[in-house]
Amino acid sequence: MTLSVIFSTYNSEEWLEKVILGFSVQTFRDFEIIIADDGSRAATKELIDRLRAEISIPIIHVWQEDKGFQKSQILNKAILAATSDYLIFTDGDCIPRKDFVEVHHNYREEGYFLSGGYFKLPMSISKAITKEDILQQNCFNLNWLRSQGLKSSFKNVKFIASGFLSKVLNSVTPTNASWNGHNSSGWKKDLMEVNGFNQEMQYGGQDRELGERLFNKGLKSKQIRYSAICVHLDHKRGYVNEETWKKNKGIRETTKKEKVIWTTHGIKKSN
Repeated sequence: MTLSVIFSTYNSEEWLEKVILGFSVQTFRDFEIIIADDGSRAATKELIDRLRAEISIPIIHVWQEDKGFQKSQILNKAILAATSDYLIFTDGDCIPRKDFVEVHHNYREEGYFLSGGYFKLPMSISKAITKEDILQQNCFNLNWLRSQGLKSSFKNVKFIASGFLSKVLNSVTPTNASWNGHNSSGWKKDLMEVNGFNQEMQYGGQDRELGERLFNKGLKSKQIRYSAICVHLDHKRGYVNEETWKKNKGIRETTKKEKVIWTTHGIKKSN
């Protein structure tokens, strides 16, 4: 395959199905889906098996036993399972617009990783999106979203920006082009050379820390915030706690201060 799309999931079959349907209608087709499953119940595997038979995109299901929030570990296993040399990372709660994979493919470049964003939807609209809305791309149509109660905001420009305007917005946005777990991509060899995600980190900044080590390695980043569009489905975050945030913040500070490239808590246990 030319590309591999990696995203994590955990006991969220309703959202997972919507995300997979989003990838089933991509304009660029030469890619595989790798689902990094952090210990989901049997219902998730049953859903994946059903959808694997219904769509033409290959699906690889990488599962590990449920031992609490271990997203970094399962993402590293997914990296190893990828058969392509270029990897797109998103989340199991982000529906991609039909050109999402194509944008990542077209913007990829040696020496860079790509940084995108998402558009966060309220729970009411997240629930309202049907299979047909995804296949017909209604969930990326601003008029449809407004009809479902979406409030006015400058952020809504993401749904109407294209071509030259999206490039201008990418260049002027004050948002840093960091590694964002919901919408980033890079070369597999670069990720292997920094030893993947730091498995010492749970929720809170583990994606950014990976990007910071890629910067330390000498990579640059490209902003594609207004070009690679996905909508984020609302959900609760029971795994968030202040102690973990504090620990992860300390790791990131060390990564930046000491110019860390290789994590000893990554894919390989030693360098």
